Amino acid sequence: MAVTTLKRKLKRKRQSQTTRVIKIKQLCSMPVIKNVDVEELKKSFGK
Repeated sequence: MAVTTLKRKLKRKRQSQTTRVIKIKQLCSMPVIKNVDVEELKKSFGK
């Protein structure tokens, strides 16, 4: 009995895997905002 590979299904699966990896990398690459002076920000919006 021969086994056939479902190429379309594999292609779709690989595409979803790569998009998931790309999304995770984008989330990890976002810089974390630290040492922000809140009072200075409030003054700039008050103008």
